[in-house]
Amino acid sequence: YAGGRVKTWKRRWFILTDNCLYYFEYTTDKEPRGIIPLENLSIREVEEPRKPNCFELYNPNHKGQVIKACKTEADGRVVEGNHVVYRISAPTPEEKDEWIKSIKYNFDCFACSQCVSCAAAL
Repeated sequence: YAGGRVKTWKRRWFILTDNCLYYFEYTTDKEPRGIIPLENLSIREVEEPRKPNCFELYNPNHKGQVIKACKTEADGRVVEGNHVVYRISAPTPEEKDEWIKSIKYNFDCFACSQCVSCAAAL
């Protein structure tokens, strides 16, 4: 489940790849409903009274700034996201821990590949 600035929770399915978190409305969807580039973001566990097993993506360097992301509206238009944080609730504590671990690993790999590509350019 994912919840943003408006405190409604929507069921979503996520795929983590290429330093982006893609989310889908249905498991059968071919195209993502939204894309959250993970560059410059951090992740933390959070307590959420209405949902268990929560974590959120946020920008540690620009508190209060909208996260660069996009989503597809029901009419097919692609618009910029308007979330300061993306709060996600996993089905179980184990899945929450696995998501956090995987996203942190993704951060590390991306940072490492940036260094390698930067060093190669010098």
